[in-house]
Amino acid sequence: MNVESADFVYLQEKTASTSGNLSRQIEMLKDAGYIEAERQFVNKKPRTECRVTEEGRRAFEEYVETLKEYLKH
Repeated sequence: MNVESADFVYLQEKTASTSGNLSRQIEMLKDAGYIEAERQFVNKKPRTECRVTEEGRRAFEEYVETLKEYLKH
């Protein structure tokens, strides 16, 4: 949430996910409308760039608020 966009390699390093797991998570978030994912080739190598949508940002903020409320009890 602290970066405007992130590529697949960055996300994989930050989440310590396998390629397959991260690919599946990206597809699920994309299908839910929480992120936009753009796939392209750079120097003949595939590159996926992800950006959080406004809907995704709102959902994340709601999730954080729900966790805060839960932890108060």
